[in-house]
Amino acid sequence: MSPTKFAVKMHEKSPSAGVFNHIPPELPEPDVQILTTGGLLIPVHSSILALASPALETILDRPRKHRQKERVIPILGVPCDAVYAFVRFLYSSRCADEEMEKYGIHLLALSHVYTVPQLKQRCTKVLAEGLTTENVVDVLQLARLCDAPDLHLKCIKLVADKFKAVEKTEGWKFLQRHDPRLELEILQFMDEAESRKKRRKRQKEEQSLYLQLNEAMDCLVHICTEGCTDVGPYDMEVSKRRAPCNKYSTCKGLQLLFRHLAACDSRANGSRCLRCRRMWQLLRLHASICDHPDPCKVPLCSQFKLRMQQGKKRDDAKWRLLVRKVVSAKAISSLSLPKRMRDDVAISPRLT
Repeated sequence: MSPTKFAVKMHEKSPSAGVFNHIPPELPEPDVQILTTGGLLIPVHSSILALASPALETILDRPRKHRQKERVIPILGVPCDAVYAFVRFLYSSRCADEEMEKYGIHLLALSHVYTVPQLKQRCTKVLAEGLTTENVVDVLQLARLCDAPDLHLKCIKLVADKFKAVEKTEGWKFLQRHDPRLELEILQFMDEAESRKKRRKRQKEEQSLYLQLNEAMDCLVHICTEGCTDVGPYDMEVSKRRAPCNKYSTCKGLQLLFRHLAACDSRANGSRCLRCRRMWQLLRLHASICDHPDPCKVPLCSQFKLRMQQGKKRDDAKWRLLVRKVVSAKAISSLSLPKRMRDDVAISPRLT
């Protein structure tokens, strides 16, 4: 029986689609055979194998110890139909969806061993889409062995997200017994992921605080230059002061601090209460970021600027960091505005 007839006969017996469906009729008869599990032989063309797989090309170029008439390449350890699907992909660059779903793990291993990147990429994508808590550990181990970093990362993320369900599976129990290094890697990833989550939450809270301080600085200027409800510049008539602004919740708090600062009795005793100190810090913060030419209408702004210029009050590192963070928050908040409004906002205040 000729190799081609044998291949057709094997195709009829196999539930998979034929290996040679896409072979051009002008090709010569197969000159190599692939040995599969169970002793089955698949006749193939060495030129096709060498073109599709650098690893197979290397195998075919090896000198043979015995000059036997037919060359045989063993591909063992995987189902015969998976080898059929692999060879078919080498010939046609195609693989049926049902084969990919059924033999995706085997095809990933074959594509890695025999260096077929196009098939490896498709296997990685299909396996990533079909991950479950039951198979994720098996796929993770294979992705690690087959150098598939994207699939490896997706598997670890799924394990971390569904760890309570995954640790009950047989795959996880097998991993604990036979691969403690991978188990440690997964646990370290989970610990780092939790740390990143806490860090992002903390950074988000800090950014929210800086945005609130930036809004307070805007409201401070707004109150002292334009007025808001019944609090405004000393030289502006009460009847001309504006209605509540769109940031009135912040303005209202500042107005209460202004009233308290004007009427607080603690200054007479040479001390400041908590609310007075808070207002004093807001005024100092404004002076640190204020780039308006003198005279600035915000109380004590000019005095704070003068003291900073004379070096009488050296800011510590924490205060300078606070000023930089508030300025950054101002820049970020201005970038979120429409371009017309952004052009009216000063985003480069003077730092001291």
